[in-house]
Amino acid sequence: MVSNPLAQAAVPSGLGSPTVTVTVFGAFVLLTLVVVFRAGRANRTAADYYTGGRAFTGAQNGVALAGDYLSAAAFLGIAGTVAVFGYDGMLYAIGSFVGWLFALLLIAEWLRNTGRFTMGDVLSFRLRRRPVRAAAATSTLLVSVLYLIAQIAGAGGLVALLLGITGQGGQALVIAVVGGLMIVYVLVGGMKGTTWVQILKACALMVTGLVLSFWALGRHGFDVSALLGQAAGTSPQGDKVLGPGLQYGRTELSKIDFISLSLAAVLGPASLPHILMRFYTVPDARQARKSVVWAIWLIGIFFLMVLVIGTAATALVGPETIVKAPGASNAAAPLLAFRLGGELLLGLVAAVAFATILAVVAGLTITASASFAHDVYANILKRGKAAPAQEVRVARRTALVVGVLGILGGIVAIGQNVAVLVALAFAVGASANMPSLVYSLFWRRFTTTGALWSMYGGMAVAVVLVVFSPAVSGTPASMLPDADFAFFPLANPGIVSIPLSFLLGALGTWFGPRDPDDARLYAEMEVRALTGAGAPRAAAEDETRPLPKVAAPSHFEPVTRHRARQPMV
Repeated sequence: MVSNPLAQAAVPSGLGSPTVTVTVFGAFVLLTLVVVFRAGRANRTAADYYTGGRAFTGAQNGVALAGDYLSAAAFLGIAGTVAVFGYDGMLYAIGSFVGWLFALLLIAEWLRNTGRFTMGDVLSFRLRRRPVRAAAATSTLLVSVLYLIAQIAGAGGLVALLLGITGQGGQALVIAVVGGLMIVYVLVGGMKGTTWVQILKACALMVTGLVLSFWALGRHGFDVSALLGQAAGTSPQGDKVLGPGLQYGRTELSKIDFISLSLAAVLGPASLPHILMRFYTVPDARQARKSVVWAIWLIGIFFLMVLVIGTAATALVGPETIVKAPGASNAAAPLLAFRLGGELLLGLVAAVAFATILAVVAGLTITASASFAHDVYANILKRGKAAPAQEVRVARRTALVVGVLGILGGIVAIGQNVAVLVALAFAVGASANMPSLVYSLFWRRFTTTGALWSMYGGMAVAVVLVVFSPAVSGTPASMLPDADFAFFPLANPGIVSIPLSFLLGALGTWFGPRDPDDARLYAEMEVRALTGAGAPRAAAEDETRPLPKVAAPSHFEPVTRHRARQPMV
């Protein structure tokens, strides 16, 4: 089978006049900036900057969670994977959705009840504060930067498609602009501004997905079989595009790679720092659980639409046209929009996709900066004696550094499929964070040594395997196609690094020293995790301390030991 020549001819390289798409995008960015500035004016305390004052309802936070998770990988990357590889791309989408069940059952309520601002708060409740906070901050910064690179690289490919930019210099300039807007969002709006941008972006993304999927189905009389038939007729692979195996079934090694990818996709969402931090923006654990339920419904519906969008891109645009466009497979959804509705629909889709990237990278940046300022600066360097105003200043400076790192990494990753890059971030996040969180919340015997072995060991193994995998070098599709230093055969290291991280946590606990008062502290943590006793009081204390004033030394201690040992009323 050959691809449909009419579909290819319908999509010129310049995609019409860039003026329309840039105008629509500019209007959307202007609207989000207004929202950010208005929300930023209400930031009066450290809790406002980090968690939005914990004033969001479960429904609001659920929509924001969906906005945080439905990134460029979901909208551009997975749609492109479905368009090029068919059924195997659908498997990718399903795995990404299932991971939210782990967040609902294992993480949401427990995390909200035992922490305040960051993942380090949870681990330091019962373990030695300084070493586990350092490990948590290291993990948060690493995962956030990896995820940032994926999102910003997607932005470069998207704008290159819209403006017909083919050179890396032009795409690098676009990436720098994205990074600059991201930094403005974080510095001005804090978590409040970022959350409202996420809500606005999630609503726009859902509407855009509905328009594209219903329009594409309408072209085929709302007959899914007719859409699949045209996709098979357009794809060079013919009917094979409707069955498994095009991407992950060619060899036994590719099948193992798919298992590894699935493991990272299932455990990754509940391990990502910017997702975990969202559970602190609601007033209690009940609203945290409600947030995840809302997110599951919205994400599930959106992924169904993405499957339709990707299949329609195969049918109406053609895989060969998609992979040759600027941005490669990431261009599937924008090309379909242009094929269906011309410049105006393309402008709307591109604006929403770009806003998606901006919102997600803003959430990542504020999470990374908050972790460094709260865990490293306030609780390690200043030993809990940092003034809230100074801590927030450090967070803002860290946001600048993280933004620059994301920009540089995005330039290196130009042209990569953002879904693959996000999967690598999932693997590192799941390897570094998931074992320690699960052990800390549910294993009475777990110790500080086990946490450090698990987090540093999981991070090290995952990063080394990623660097020396085909995702980075050794193949034409690698990040560095002209180099070849890969010795690990799998593109995703999750199948090795995640079980090994669990094993390291267990070995460190068995062979390392016991923590003092670990049984009693675990019992207190269990009571708080199950009932929320003490969490509302801690939140209220945070919110009553204004940023300009110097707080008491214990202000940022996440349930300090002397406080935790007091009887809970």
